[in-house]
Amino acid sequence: MTQESSAYPYEPEFSFKKIIADRKKDIKYLLKFKTRFLLAVIIGIVSGAAAAWYWPVTYTSRLTFIIEDSKASGGSLLAGLAGQFGFDMGGMMGGTSGVLAGENVMALLKSESMIKKTLLTPFPGKKNYSLADQYADSYKLKPKWAKYTKSSSPIMFPVNDNNYTRLQDSLLQDMILNISENSLSIGKPDKKLGFFELNVTTRNEDLSQLFSLRIIEKATEFYLYTKTKAQRINVNRLQTRADSIGRLLNRKTYTTSAANRILLDANPAYPTANVRVELEQRDKMVLQTIYGEIIKNLEISRTLLIQETPTFQTVDSPDLPLKKNQVKYPKGIVMGIVIAVVLYSLYLLAFRKS
Repeated sequence: MTQESSAYPYEPEFSFKKIIADRKKDIKYLLKFKTRFLLAVIIGIVSGAAAAWYWPVTYTSRLTFIIEDSKASGGSLLAGLAGQFGFDMGGMMGGTSGVLAGENVMALLKSESMIKKTLLTPFPGKKNYSLADQYADSYKLKPKWAKYTKSSSPIMFPVNDNNYTRLQDSLLQDMILNISENSLSIGKPDKKLGFFELNVTTRNEDLSQLFSLRIIEKATEFYLYTKTKAQRINVNRLQTRADSIGRLLNRKTYTTSAANRILLDANPAYPTANVRVELEQRDKMVLQTIYGEIIKNLEISRTLLIQETPTFQTVDSPDLPLKKNQVKYPKGIVMGIVIAVVLYSLYLLAFRKS
């Protein structure tokens, strides 16, 4: 029996009454240090006020948009009914399936290429000054970058300049990563709806507004180009073919007219005088038939291109003034007091003597 007791020690029963009693003892113990807690409160007030003073002010630009696929809208009812019975009709109806469908739009907006293209757009009011330069100035990064170069001039990111150095590319990648992780967020306020919400938060109000508008513009161009690429290639191919056949048909019309004029002056004694006219008319009729079919297919392809083109529509644009994010003094002081008191209480309870 003794060995069993040592192998399986007794565990006391769980009791709320005991827990409450222990907490009362802790409170009585902490009340012995009222003077020290008063000092902790003062430290918390000073720390909270200092945090509110030094905490950087940021501005949030909010933009909402929708993407409507005209090709998918026609089959949405049938796809919804089929979905109730466990069938996926999205691919069969030619809906929003594909690389840029649904949730992938959010990944597109946060992609490195979209952020980079947006950063390298011009900032208004300054010559050859990009959004990347404004971002670096807003976060005071250029003085920190001075140690990476021997030149006295600051590192710049000029617009429409593809000959960036290795250092410029490296610093640009750092900014892109920071924006993707800390400044840019994209989501759907309601999962049942097709609305997307884009939020951009930076330390410069104009930068936040411009960045949100520019990245939507770049994403729209890329989205529409990718969604309609195959159909546009087909339209361009048919247009080129139609132009070529049209030029041949024009030349054949002139040669046919010349052959008819020669026939008027031909000697009726020669029975083969009208052979050339018949050949020219036959070739013209063939070209007319081919040209008509190409024009018909071209118009059909243009109609399909219009149906394939989705609508990337902005619903709410960010207007100045933007939402201002800052830690106010009352909030900072209260948070400082709470943190100081809690930390000092934990310290006393952790190192008190039994």
